[in-house]
Amino acid sequence: MRWIRAVRRGILAAAVVLAGNSGVAQSPGELSAGDRGPLTFVTAGDLTHYLAPLVDDWNRDHRAERVTLVELPDSADESRAQMLSELRSGSSRFDVLNIDVAWTSEFAAAGLITPLNRGRFELDAFLRPVVDTATFEGRLYAVPYVTNAGLLYYRKDVLDAAGEKPPRTWAELARQARTLAPRHGLEGYAGQFLPYEGLTVNVTEAIQSAGGTVLRDEGARVGVDSDSARAGLAFLADGLREGWIPTEALRYKEEESRAAFEEGRLLFLRNWPYVYADANGPGSKVAGRFGVVPLPGLDGPGTSVLGGSNLAVSARSKNAATAADFIAYLTGERVQRQVLTRGALPPVRASLYDDPSLVASHPYLPILRQSVLAAAPRPKSARYEQVSLAVQAVSQDVLALRETPEEAVRRLTRELSAISGGS
Repeated sequence: MRWIRAVRRGILAAAVVLAGNSGVAQSPGELSAGDRGPLTFVTAGDLTHYLAPLVDDWNRDHRAERVTLVELPDSADESRAQMLSELRSGSSRFDVLNIDVAWTSEFAAAGLITPLNRGRFELDAFLRPVVDTATFEGRLYAVPYVTNAGLLYYRKDVLDAAGEKPPRTWAELARQARTLAPRHGLEGYAGQFLPYEGLTVNVTEAIQSAGGTVLRDEGARVGVDSDSARAGLAFLADGLREGWIPTEALRYKEEESRAAFEEGRLLFLRNWPYVYADANGPGSKVAGRFGVVPLPGLDGPGTSVLGGSNLAVSARSKNAATAADFIAYLTGERVQRQVLTRGALPPVRASLYDDPSLVASHPYLPILRQSVLAAAPRPKSARYEQVSLAVQAVSQDVLALRETPEEAVRRLTRELSAISGGS
């Protein structure tokens, strides 16, 4: 699951820190004040190289509480495996972890990360939905660090020439993809449909955008057996059957789909915010010729899946007070501004999305804010990896037209019920 070039852009970029102390009383079982001292901060590879200078800034002012940055492979799957191996072994090597938002429930349920004191962090200053990605069973187990939401990129020049506005519904998108794209030698629409985490995201977005859900009550109940889920899968299957989703999109991850759009081969693309700067950069055939809007849905604007990463504290960490300060540092406004300007990653602080200087240099921010506020997390489950693999396997058969949406929903319901029943 290499999130967005996101991983390439470091969306999982800053692994993070231990958390804890404040002058606020803590509930039993939450992170205690602990000792002060050095930390090890582990993250997936930071390919934009913005993170090390932030750690250096901290270290200049905290010589007795220095943070050592450990970068794992930039593949999210490999990073997750290495983090889990260390934590399950009982090792105290890692203090702070930068984890994909989808891992929070899994790590929390396994007792690998520690509940945090809500009063220690400025959660009210964050975009509201991102905080939900950091909770499990009503408790805060991490602090949001980077967020993300899917956007619809469209060829503004093509739609303008036809006197049309960008689509707000699936019906409008399908009609434009089916009728306008061929006139300009374009394919209609693509997302990320290769069987990997991106497929889970795209399918979950389709189900949510029709008003449905995959799981309920943090994985305790299966919610996919619904007309909404069938409609979401049918939207994607119909696109492939009718040809306005090209079959090569079944091999697309984030980067392949980005390249197709930038090479001028697509009318519409579902992808992450990092594409905006690239598509306007040197070598892009669509620079200055595209726009971006929230994802469309069944009857109106759709519901994106929230991406990004959270900062969690290892249950084996000893320097909790320092960890809490470090997390507060990384999620403070000054550093969050640099997360955007240096790291090209969407920050979690709401005020930055209205900052005139940032909007001038990142024009997509108002649309991204709208998309994040309407977004929802991926299915929460202590067995998230199994859930994701089940969604991918079933969805692959639907998109390959080997199974109908109705058959797929029945099969997915059975498989998710077996997973949930074992948790």
